[in-house]
Amino acid sequence: MSVWVPGAPPGITFPWGWATPRPSTPFRNSPFRCRVLLPTSRAAPAGQEGSRSAPGDFELSGRLPFSPATICAIGGIGLPAAMAGEYRLLLANARQLVLVCGHGEQYLLREGMARLDVLHDASLVVGLDGCIKAVGPADAIRRRFAGATFESKIDCTGKCVLPGLVDAHTHPVWAGDRVHEFAMKLAGASYMEIHQAGGGIHFTVEHTRKATEEELFATFKDRLERMCRAGSTLVECKSGYGLNLETELKMLRVIERARQSMDIGISSTYCGAHSVPKGKTAIEATDDIINNQLPKLKELQQSGEIHVNNIDVFCEKGVFDLDSTRRILQAGKETGLQINFHGDELHPMKSAELGAELGAQAISHLEEVSDEGITAMAKAKCAAVLLPTTAYMLRLKQPQARKMLDEGVIVALGSDFNPNAYCFSMPMVMHLACVNMKMSMNEALAAATINAAYALGKSDTHGSIEIGKQGDLVIINSSRWEHLIYQFGGHQTLIDYVIIKGKIVYKNGSCDMVSSY
Repeated sequence: MSVWVPGAPPGITFPWGWATPRPSTPFRNSPFRCRVLLPTSRAAPAGQEGSRSAPGDFELSGRLPFSPATICAIGGIGLPAAMAGEYRLLLANARQLVLVCGHGEQYLLREGMARLDVLHDASLVVGLDGCIKAVGPADAIRRRFAGATFESKIDCTGKCVLPGLVDAHTHPVWAGDRVHEFAMKLAGASYMEIHQAGGGIHFTVEHTRKATEEELFATFKDRLERMCRAGSTLVECKSGYGLNLETELKMLRVIERARQSMDIGISSTYCGAHSVPKGKTAIEATDDIINNQLPKLKELQQSGEIHVNNIDVFCEKGVFDLDSTRRILQAGKETGLQINFHGDELHPMKSAELGAELGAQAISHLEEVSDEGITAMAKAKCAAVLLPTTAYMLRLKQPQARKMLDEGVIVALGSDFNPNAYCFSMPMVMHLACVNMKMSMNEALAAATINAAYALGKSDTHGSIEIGKQGDLVIINSSRWEHLIYQFGGHQTLIDYVIIKGKIVYKNGSCDMVSSY
């Protein structure tokens, strides 16, 4: 049985016998059940961010006002009683609106990833500041924004709306074509054999050093646009094909130029320790990075010429050993950079244990991670950025996604786009994660949204559809969101719109066609 709470919007009811909220009581401590939409889940108790109670329980977000007169209980989303004025975007009548999570979670663990928050027949509003202002049942949004004006409106009838995808690991700034190396790999050459023969990273370094900043920017811009058309709205972008101060800074300036001039979100990573430069030992390269490159980087950061978020090292046998990796990462951390590095890819290096010890935000690859490393990462809340394209193209052992999930690791996904793993598409990455790493579709989507955003330190603003977060959205031409993963390579016709900060940045020319399934 249900009862209408005085002051609450019409049509919103709460179960009879449950304590109704008082204005002085924070809603986050008062659970409710709501009849007006299909149930989602209640927020996790403190310290159990990855697990939730059974579907059907609702708990209003602590971000929201505390008066029932101004709240509509919609799976943790607050809807003001009356809204007028001007807004940037209205997405109306979505068949499914995939929040991913809706209670301010910074990440999801296994149980939370298994039960994503999804609204049916729902709408959302993005404000002029590019942030989400309201999410809820289509009829409720329609009534409350009846007097509002919108720069853009999209009728999403029969379609699904998802958060913009987050690509947590890419190498998108480089020159030189390495398609010939793909033939070498197919003939049996290993990654390190190609590397030691002067190919691989060193081939790209040679061409990137010769390229002008304009040439690098032109190809980088094109790659980012292709990522965006595949649904990515936030991308981690590394340097690392310079291996000297001049070229590394050239790459970082190119990344900064894109950050300032393009709509797509960018998390910039300094990766000067991507390989040992020719003519130097690993110790000499380490000393150069710590004594010369990082101080200059800090100087340019302070002057505002560039903005860098993360520091990366390729911790690998024959490249940078554990001690050199520790020295570089610690020095980067002391300059204010987030630790986010390559580890345990080709050989077990105890990179995961090191990252957990140093407080790394994330570690990528982890095909050869130890059981102890998995345990350490789980305890440290260090995200594992898994790259199924790399294992697929290099014929490596698949990362232990299921074991990591079972052990409580925050699992994220990235494309690892680079000349060695040429994939722009996070939908294809999610598909490979499901097929080859045995992740569910729910888990893969969470790993490519909220958890990937966490790996970049940006899950407070990205990775889910929640009031106050950035309005980064993907609309697909299907009545079930799972088609984005299920249709391997089908994203080019599935994705109708990509939206960043409420602005339409991509519209598919065939988006008015009938639903694709």
